[in-house]
Amino acid sequence: MNASHPIARWHGIVVRHAPAELDTLLADDAVFVSPVVHAPQAGKALVMAYLGAAFQVFFNPSFRYVREIIGPNDAALEFETTIDGTFVNGVDLIRWNEEGRIIEFKVMIRPLKAIQLIHQKMAAMLEAMKPR
Repeated sequence: MNASHPIARWHGIVVRHAPAELDTLLADDAVFVSPVVHAPQAGKALVMAYLGAAFQVFFNPSFRYVREIIGPNDAALEFETTIDGTFVNGVDLIRWNEEGRIIEFKVMIRPLKAIQLIHQKMAAMLEAMKPR
């Protein structure tokens, strides 16, 4: 996989812990599908907000991708992390367009205890990010 591939770029952003770089990776009409929010979140700004919060909640030193399945325009990335002593196992389902920009980012998480923890942490993070 070359460095310009969307998944290589995503991994680079994760490693650098640089959510601001998502601006060049996300399509303007990108959609984020959360395991804890009922409706998909549409538009680059909302997707950046949700992924920015996820950087704060998920990407600690225990975070790691453990499996990848990559197709021509989509990928499934399985991850594991521990947050506040709770093991979190999840999958990022990522689709991109012909320009190599992400058009959909869907996160699925298990077990139930992890979903409840993520819901609490993401809600707090997103609330803190709201303009006052």
